[in-house]
Order: sequence, then C-alpha cells, then structure tokens
Amino acid sequence: MLKVRSATPSSAESRNSRLIRIRWLDVVTNADLAEVGGKNASLGEMTRAMAESGVRVLSGFATTAAAYWEFLEANDLCETLQTELEKFKSQQQALEETGKRIRLAIRESDFPGELEDEILAAYRKLSNRKKVERGSVAVRSSATAEDLPEASFAGQLESYLNVRGDEALLAACRNCFASLYTDRAIAYRREHGFDQLRIALSVGIQSMVRADKATAGVMFSIDTESGFPDIVLINAAWGLGESVVQGDVDPDEYRVFKPLLKNGLRPIIGKSLGAKATKVIFAPADGAPTKSIKTSKREREQWALAAC
Repeated sequence: MLKVRSATPSSAESRNSRLIRIRWLDVVTNADLAEVGGKNASLGEMTRAMAESGVRVLSGFATTAAAYWEFLEANDLCETLQTELEKFKSQQQALEETGKRIRLAIRESDFPGELEDEILAAYRKLSNRKKVERGSVAVRSSATAEDLPEASFAGQLESYLNVRGDEALLAACRNCFASLYTDRAIAYRREHGFDQLRIALSVGIQSMVRADKATAGVMFSIDTESGFPDIVLINAAWGLGESVVQGDVDPDEYRVFKPLLKNGLRPIIGKSLGAKATKVIFAPADGAPTKSIKTSKREREQWALAAC
C-alpha cells in the first residue's frame, strides 16, 4: 500500500481555534506538501523563484489539509464517507451511486464559522491587492497525496475559473472537496492501494488575469515526447488556458532551445500553427462564469504568440 502524507486529525485538534486553516502561496514550499498538496506546493515554489527573477506571479492562498478535516468533522461527514465506501467495497453499491452520494453530502454541507470567516477574510485581502471589492479568482483542487512517484491524480480533481463573490467562492471550495470523490478518483485510489479516508484536499485560490482577452496556454520545461532537457515546449491558444489544459483546442506549438535562449540568440527551433477553433472567455456575472465561443478567421490564422 502506498504511503499517504496526511492523516485525519483528532477531534481536539479540529476544535483548536489556533488551527492553521489558510496558507499564503508566497510562503509555501515543497516542505508543505502534507499541508497544501502537490499543486499548491509547486505554486508556492514558483511564486518564490519567479519573484527572485523579477517575474510576477499572481497572488493567492490555499486552504490546508487541517481545514478539510475540520470541514468533514463539523458536518459529521467522516462516518458518511466510511459507510458509503464500505458499501462500494463490499459490492452492495455501485461506484456511480457511491460517488454521487458522497459528493452530494459534501456539497450540501456548511463551512464551520471560523473556517468560513478565514477563507472570506483572505479573499477580501486578495481582492484588496487588486483594488476591487470581490475579485475574480481561480479555485483549484490540490490533493495531499497528489503526484507521488508511484501514482498521479492529475486530471481527476476539479478547478473553477472566474469565481466572483463570497457565496460563489464557498460553493467552489465545496465542489473542490467533493471532487476528491469523483467516480474516477475513487476507482483510481482503490486500484493503487490508497486508503480512501486518509487523503485530504487543499484548495488553492488565486487571482486571475484577463487572459480571455489575449492568449494563454501551457509550458513544459522539457520535451514531453523524448524527455530531452534542453527543449522548452509551449502550447498556446486564444482565451483562457483551460481549453489547452483540457485538450479542447488544437493550440499553436513552439519548441524553444534553452542554450540559444541563454546566449541571446533566436531560440525557437520549430513551431506549428494550430487550428484554435474555439476559445474560453469570461461570461457575464449572471450566468456561468466562463463560456466557449468560436474564434474568428483572423484568430485562427494568426500565431497566438505574435513575437514568436
């Protein structure tokens, strides 16, 4: 059985008013994996490293594993989870029904007072940094056993973009907690020997930029096919990067040779123009937070990164 980095806290710890429920990303490191999970720990490392290089990374904070356990305990969800998972394990209940029941129980639960207050206070502080009343944020799941050498939970957990307002933020956090029990995640953990009830979830809340008015994408620090370390692979498309991450769009691709970049020479050794048929943009406040629309003929024929 694989070793998981977090464990359920005692009741006394959950009731402790000095419990660390929130961590700001600019002070998080890989040493905090058990507290904020792989994704948020990596964001913290990037924030610190980029600041030293003069590159700005958007501010954000993360709820901790302790906050997750406190949420479960306050709503008596630990017993619910154990009961439903036992039904699945003993084949008394189908995977689909098990996941549905657990996710519904989590989504219908309330945040305990102090935890809710701390999340909203951090959200207000984050918004104040951008000089807005309630800023637009990305709300992302980060499991505390995420991306171990033996296994990866990539793509199994949920993220939400352009979340605005107190109630929307709390709902997105609950949905992230619930996504720890998608059908795929439950089945994967069972197959790989994870103890279902000893994995916690941290939620990362990070300010957003209006990438939907420009371009975004994904950069890999090595060549993804060969593993060659001197290549940087960039996939870019119009709008929010979510369409690239989810594989919903055929992006432009750029291959950058690192040694040439360091020597001040033209580093792009290859590129291909993607179809970029659609893009994800912010939606009006009275509906879904984002929407996918068709790109124009000009956008499809242009490179997403003009300088390249």
